[in-house]
Amino acid sequence: MLTYAALKVIWAVLLGVLLSMIGLMVGMDMGVGTLLRFIGRTDAERRVAINAIGPHWDGNQVWFILGGGAVFAAFPNLYATSFSVFYVVMILLLFAMILRPFAFEYRSKVETARWRDNWDWVFLISGAVPMVVFGAAIGNILEGVGFHFDWRGQYHQDETFLAYLFNPFALFCGVTSLALAIHQGAAMLAMRTVEPVASRATRAGIWGGLIAAVLFVLGGVWVAAMPGFRLTGGIDPNGPANPVAGAEVVREAGAWLANFHAYPALWAAPAVGLAGMLLGPLFLRARHPALAWWAGALAWFGTIFTVGGAMFPFLMPSYSNPAQSLTVWNAASSEYTLTWMFAFALVFTPAVLLYTQFAFRVMRGKLSPEQVSHDDHLY
Repeated sequence: MLTYAALKVIWAVLLGVLLSMIGLMVGMDMGVGTLLRFIGRTDAERRVAINAIGPHWDGNQVWFILGGGAVFAAFPNLYATSFSVFYVVMILLLFAMILRPFAFEYRSKVETARWRDNWDWVFLISGAVPMVVFGAAIGNILEGVGFHFDWRGQYHQDETFLAYLFNPFALFCGVTSLALAIHQGAAMLAMRTVEPVASRATRAGIWGGLIAAVLFVLGGVWVAAMPGFRLTGGIDPNGPANPVAGAEVVREAGAWLANFHAYPALWAAPAVGLAGMLLGPLFLRARHPALAWWAGALAWFGTIFTVGGAMFPFLMPSYSNPAQSLTVWNAASSEYTLTWMFAFALVFTPAVLLYTQFAFRVMRGKLSPEQVSHDDHLY
């Protein structure tokens, strides 16, 4: 029988898996959208790129919904507070993502260059903005978020949304996220398209992976110097969720590296992430886009678990009142809820992964401009 504390840790790990899958699967689609205007010089070439992800993009967006649902059920305090703190940012994210299905469905409805060119800009915006927001949100959380609770447990925000949007470190993380997405999207295009689109995608993917690697290393140096958070006591891992229970938290420079010093095995996460970012361009250069795609997967998982390993047990630290920071221990749902959710996850997570693998296998193969030009059922 799993203890309450063990269930909390399990769901923290599963949250990391979900965030990694969002970056991997959604990022792949967003990367294609971002690259569309640059790797497609003609309408037919752009249609090839769009249809390379056409069978999968709507299914991949479900990872966003699944991630939000898991946070809502497993860490309700985190869900309520984060969606309030980042409300305007979330609305920006939603508007950008709402544009995507419109672009897919309406781009090819009118056969004029101006109409399709405008929708190609929509693809770029709706691809780049969500990935920048995704990375920026992680950057904001690493820096600490401005919120506190009063004696009634009522949330109060202590920083404006403009400070979150135009925060240098957050924007830095957003660009890193976008670079990873560009690599992933480019690897997908290199697998599923013919020349000259495949070569253009290959070049873009090489640059995306290399830029991500450089930014990842620089980000590590930045995080090592910035003030982090460290839990020193005052919380019972098996206790109930209560963010105002009086945790003992200190904020000090280099605190985000404390877990890596205490548990050296955690260095495997950044090592895997950096290896994926470097191997991806090498595989693309060697014309092995499938291997480059899997290297990109390693990069996403390594990046997300590097952040998770540095922050644990913090989920969303508060610089306004560090003692009220949300952690795995004080923001989780009930033991009963976590137990049932874990049972369902054991069944449905493998099923989702198997279906995803099946869908990609059935829809494998390369697309050509001639093929999309003569098929009215394609986008």
